[in-house]
Amino acid sequence: MPTTLPEIREFLSQKRIALVGLSRNPKDLSRMLFRDLEQRGYDVVPVNPAIDEIEGTKCLARVQDATPPVHAALLMTSPQITEQIVRDCAAAGIRRVWMHSGGGQGSVSKEAVVFCRANRIEVVEGYCPFMFLPDEPWIHRAHGFLMKLTGKYPAAA
Repeated sequence: MPTTLPEIREFLSQKRIALVGLSRNPKDLSRMLFRDLEQRGYDVVPVNPAIDEIEGTKCLARVQDATPPVHAALLMTSPQITEQIVRDCAAAGIRRVWMHSGGGQGSVSKEAVVFCRANRIEVVEGYCPFMFLPDEPWIHRAHGFLMKLTGKYPAAA
């Protein structure tokens, strides 16, 4: 079942979100998204076991370590570890997961999608959140427009 716009809107309505797989590189897309979400008022919890802190915020090793718990998790990981991350999300009681993709496979793992659906975790399978956030630069809007032209944009319902 493909991701729909209402599912994306529901995910983005969550205000405490784990961002899993942040890069050490401050110019990386994951870091740009981290800053953008924070500027929009989201309480973003960075998760990466290889990093102690991101831009002054303590970085957690696992989503289960978030206190208070997060309401959703945005995965910017390799698909090889996405399945373990969604299992961690289930253990933490997280009911919404977004597997990022700006093009290509991104974080999407078919096994992880099956796990999410079998465990009643709402899943956004692919897409880049920048395409759905208001007032983003033209490049992100263009990405969404191209997806509409090719029929790959999420359905309204």
